[in-house]
Amino acid sequence: MALKITVIGTGYLGATHAAAMAEMGFEVLGLDVVPEKIELLASGRVPMYEPGLEDLLARHVAGIEGSTGRLRFTTSWEEVGAFGDVHFVCVNTPQKHGEYGCDMSYVDAAFTSLAAVVREGALVVGKSTVPVGSAERLAGVLPEGVDLAWNPEFLREGFAVQDTLHPDRIVVGVRGDEGRAEKLLREVYATPVGEGSPFVLTDFPTAELVKTAANSFLATKISFINAMAEICEAAGGDVVKLAEAIGHDERIGNKFLRAGVGFGGGCLPKDIRAFMARAGELGVDQALTFLREIDSINMRRRGQMVEMAREAVGGNSFLGRRVAVLGATFKPDSDDVRDSPALNVAGQIHLQGGQVTVYDPKGMENARKVFPTLGYADSALEAVRGADVVLHLTEWREFRELDPAELAAVVTSPVVLDGRNALDGERWRAAGWTYRAMGRPRA
Repeated sequence: MALKITVIGTGYLGATHAAAMAEMGFEVLGLDVVPEKIELLASGRVPMYEPGLEDLLARHVAGIEGSTGRLRFTTSWEEVGAFGDVHFVCVNTPQKHGEYGCDMSYVDAAFTSLAAVVREGALVVGKSTVPVGSAERLAGVLPEGVDLAWNPEFLREGFAVQDTLHPDRIVVGVRGDEGRAEKLLREVYATPVGEGSPFVLTDFPTAELVKTAANSFLATKISFINAMAEICEAAGGDVVKLAEAIGHDERIGNKFLRAGVGFGGGCLPKDIRAFMARAGELGVDQALTFLREIDSINMRRRGQMVEMAREAVGGNSFLGRRVAVLGATFKPDSDDVRDSPALNVAGQIHLQGGQVTVYDPKGMENARKVFPTLGYADSALEAVRGADVVLHLTEWREFRELDPAELAAVVTSPVVLDGRNALDGERWRAAGWTYRAMGRPRA
């Protein structure tokens, strides 16, 4: 008999995972405690922007014409317990307020509720990013006869559907005597494994550490090139050429070496902070003290962009100055503004008296919720109208394809600061702009 799968938590991770499991041929039931979210998903819509996800839902959500009907949603724990053979827990683990540590309250609540209804013989699979040691503790919450495995997610916003259907690796942590958990998850992931995705079997602690270790490495690489950008600014070097040169070294590679205003979003910042906090609890805080500097470099980039903008409008005050900000999301192909460098810079300039107008292709609604006092425009052209300086802070393709001459005709001062080193500087200069990019004082 084919396995039946449930997905607990239908946010960014859960909604994508549920749709992908249905695409792989499984009967899937998604649960969330927010009725409005369930109602939205049951109609084939998603509460966030993720390329390809709504199309995937439309192919499988029950009740939609032409769908397979393999995917349903509910708010009932009892229905989930009776339905599922394999339960994936995909709830959020945000940073605690005022602390570096991870807030496990949503995970704990999900496990407690699931434990009350789960059938004997079922498998519970944690996908949430949790502090190392959590799986062993949570295993004790589940009743006898119910196994636990930990299967961390590695989704990139903007590529989540691709990353779920065709993962670059599948990591599964199990207890030494739980061969059945491995067998079931090999069955669940038979399609991607058959396509060549590596299946990495580990113990609980290693599986929990993989996600935070990977994010810490990426954060380190990004902050390293941003630190080099600071040196280039002082020495007159070009960080783009520097990154190109070191990227040819196969031991280093060229990915994640684009200097700019730094990383943000709902994963990297909170994950490295939670990792530091957990290392301290384990008595090995010195092993991760370097992550404090990584975090510091990253946050410093935002202030440096603010200072570049101040210099561009005269070097003193933002009062009476109009600043256009292109970008609000933390990365392109997403509507996520959590810990967004772009929105943070816009907010800092606004709080210092600047008249800031923001435009983003997908993040406007979420940006307004975070910073309702900023100005917002319906297009890049409207955002830059009358601007004394234009800041490019999210590398959307739409911004790379803008016509600099068209924008030059409506600004007060044709000055653009490229906070992502993604625009064609020569093209902008040819259209009459003063172009400046982070880490490239002479470029």
